[in-house]
Amino acid sequence: MAEATVRGVRLHCQRIGQTGANLRVAFIHGLIVDNLASLYFSLAGSVVPFADVLLFDLRGHGLSDRPASGYALSDMVLDLGGVLDSTFGPGPVCLVGNSFGALVAVEFARRFPERTAGLVLIDGHLGNAGFAEGMVRTLSMRGAGAERAIAESFRLWPGQTSERKTKKLKEQARALVDDTSLIADLGSQAPLSLAAFEDIQVPTLAFYGEESDLVAGSLPLLSAMQNCTVSVLPGCTHSVLWEATDYVRSSLVDFCQRLQEAG
Repeated sequence: MAEATVRGVRLHCQRIGQTGANLRVAFIHGLIVDNLASLYFSLAGSVVPFADVLLFDLRGHGLSDRPASGYALSDMVLDLGGVLDSTFGPGPVCLVGNSFGALVAVEFARRFPERTAGLVLIDGHLGNAGFAEGMVRTLSMRGAGAERAIAESFRLWPGQTSERKTKKLKEQARALVDDTSLIADLGSQAPLSLAAFEDIQVPTLAFYGEESDLVAGSLPLLSAMQNCTVSVLPGCTHSVLWEATDYVRSSLVDFCQRLQEAG
């Protein structure tokens, strides 16, 4: 098992593809009921033939350590930087983020533009007004409502029919919510402004589901970015990664190949 110790936390990671390739791509998964496997099975393999590829489990997720604290967006961004330092080194990287992972990617690009070659955002939370309150409300659910939300989160995952995997995901989700500072840390997140997105100049590709509850609030922010292309996919929800995998995969390959040619 590959791992990197970042800021005192052991983070599980996997590096695949063409080691040393001039295009480096890092994948960042979503929050709570997720880990690197979702992006490994859906997208990562598509860029392996020509890119140096990194996937890792966010702190508290998958096979990474679950410390009691340190779940603010700024912590996740610094974790990402540390994992990149331990694997790719200081060069620029294309970041592919799904759901909350997209917000981590965006904030990394804002703070470290020289280290960001491009962004691919898949139905991403963008930290706009109401984000913190919405996350606290969702994560604070208990009982039948929480069970339904968890079930919906991995409804389209590969292996979702496995009782063992389902049970493990639920247990990890509950432990992360109940035994860490995650809710408090996310609840204290200040919203990102329109001006924050105007500062992001790297090539960006964004996908949103037409029926996602994130699309309306995200489009104005994305339109403020100087080099962003947005696809709103008919009939899709927040689960764009699984509902339109082939389209997202082929678009990702085209985007990455253009980055490689430009670099």
